Amino acid sequence: MSEAGGEWDGQLLADISPELAGRVIFLEECASTNDEARRLADLGAAHGTLVLAEKQTAGRGRRGQAWACPVGEGIACSLIIRPEAPTPLWSRIAIATGLGVAESLDLPVEVKWPNDLWLNGKKLCGILVESTGNAVVVGIGMNVNVKKFPEGLAHPATSILLETGTPASREVVLAGMIERVIYRTSQIEGEFGSLISSWNTRCALRGKLIRCLRDGKPITGMMEGLSLSGELLLRNTEGLQRILQADEIRLV
Repeated sequence: MSEAGGEWDGQLLADISPELAGRVIFLEECASTNDEARRLADLGAAHGTLVLAEKQTAGRGRRGQAWACPVGEGIACSLIIRPEAPTPLWSRIAIATGLGVAESLDLPVEVKWPNDLWLNGKKLCGILVESTGNAVVVGIGMNVNVKKFPEGLAHPATSILLETGTPASREVVLAGMIERVIYRTSQIEGEFGSLISSWNTRCALRGKLIRCLRDGKPITGMMEGLSLSGELLLRNTEGLQRILQADEIRLV
């Protein structure tokens, strides 16, 4: 079993999920799992193919922010999704991914729009979604058994180990979250209303005063959750604002 500082156990992963194990492309080291997955997607890699790396030398998050994943302590992977839904709905995949990963953990994990995961007020997981051709690449960085984080992070971070006091099996965490992500991303068309309802119950910022940047301009208001089409609902003195994209979302 993989514990803090351990190596990936391919046989354990196969025992947990033979289907997933058969789709994993394991790399000891790469620049970015998202870049590798995009390359493979462009070459025709199938839906559900997973690129899993022990070490990334140029891992990144949203807006190009660096993402560090200590060797043997976290999960750095990218999943290739080939949606059946129309292209205009693909932006919903980020929301579906965040919810799926949160639901896969037996912990009170909250989602922070558009797709970060928080546990006890600290960042547990980052998600980066990028499209390429007729596929979407979902990058997931999960802090599983990370013991210490570098100084100067934009947000306080945590791991499953730090919150529970017990090392977790990376194989179990990986299999559970990928299974749930594939399920939730299949709901971005006909069942999106149900997905949004579940997302709103886990929303870390719902009912709180927040500030964000929209088109480079600050906007402040009370976060009311997401609309049935996936927009952030923010109420202020100008009424109800519907925000599809925004940067630097912070509590006031």
